[in-house]
Amino acid sequence: MKKWMVLFLAAILTMGQLACKNESSENLPSAGEAALDRPEPTGSAVLEFISKRDDYRQWPLYPGKIVLSPGRHPHGSLLITYVSPNTLKALRNRTGRLPDGAILIKENYSRQKKLLSTTVMYRLEGYNPTGGDWFWLKISPNRLILEEGKVKECIECHRAVQNNDWIFSDSVE
Repeated sequence: MKKWMVLFLAAILTMGQLACKNESSENLPSAGEAALDRPEPTGSAVLEFISKRDDYRQWPLYPGKIVLSPGRHPHGSLLITYVSPNTLKALRNRTGRLPDGAILIKENYSRQKKLLSTTVMYRLEGYNPTGGDWFWLKISPNRLILEEGKVKECIECHRAVQNNDWIFSDSVE
């Protein structure tokens, strides 16, 4: 009888510790929000961050977007657009400029719903003032880095919407 009672009490204590751990971690910012926990502006660091340290697939979708929204070249016919929590907050508050550490991620799909690539915009104050301080990244479906950094094609295309903080979707103001 004592053995069962000890096991029962141990189980209750363990469950209580887990509940406290989950409760306290809910109040902490995710890695996407933490000011001091940002990746360096390299493809490998950003890829590690968005896939392992703060899985972007757990982030919210861009406001007003649905899974497999219509897309256009060069991204894909269909898109899933995720935003880091600090980006979502800025978009909802219409701050006019997305914050340092903001991340937008597009999974780019064909009409047949086949993943073609994943593209990332990562704001890093002072990184590239002539390109809106955005770090650009393009990743293959098998997680190979195809392009990274101050990608000329990305900057040239997004320059058309530099007055909207270099993003095409919705107004940031």
